Amino acid sequence: MHLAAALTVFAAASLTNVVPQIDSHQQYSFGGSNTLAAQIRQGAPADVFASANTALPQQLYDEGLVEKPVVFTRNALIMIVPKANPAHLHSVYDLRRDGIKLVVAAPGVPVGDYTRAVLHNLGLDAALSNVVSNESDVREVLAKVALGEADAGFVYTTDARTVRGKVATIGIRWSAQPIVQYAVAVVRSSSNKAAARAFIAKLLRPVAQTKLQAAGFLRLLK
Repeated sequence: MHLAAALTVFAAASLTNVVPQIDSHQQYSFGGSNTLAAQIRQGAPADVFASANTALPQQLYDEGLVEKPVVFTRNALIMIVPKANPAHLHSVYDLRRDGIKLVVAAPGVPVGDYTRAVLHNLGLDAALSNVVSNESDVREVLAKVALGEADAGFVYTTDARTVRGKVATIGIRWSAQPIVQYAVAVVRSSSNKAAARAFIAKLLRPVAQTKLQAAGFLRLLK
């Protein structure tokens, strides 16, 4: 029996723990969605692009580089602090204090853009003056806070769940949350488009959706 070659799936860093559980047979490359999109533009060999936003796949679609993107899951943002919480942060509004070391993802990285939207929605644009580093993906933000190298950071709720015991979470009111939707698309240069389309269909099936929700992702909007 001939086994099909593994697909190369470029996927957002926040999908690192869950997508291999849905399909362990593919070859995954995880990172900041903007970095992955740039690699696709440069001709990197990929069959599927799964992004933590809808804007990047739409841009690639408009450029003729991917097929029509499909939304396959949703997420939300949460503030995290090291478990010991040395800066004694108890609310997002505490980020206005002088000397707080805040780590966020860079502009252009979906979680970085969502973070700035949340701060703006809360009237906390001034907190950006406390940013000590701009990371290239959500897992780098997570690692810095978990290791105590920063007083606080913003990640997806799903990421915070992967380091239980190392961080504490501080919620963000729902009305301040941006719409965090993940979209996936077949890369047009793929030599295995049928399998790539089948992979995307699999993500939308109830079994995959149940696994995503078990990992903390939100159910799709009807």
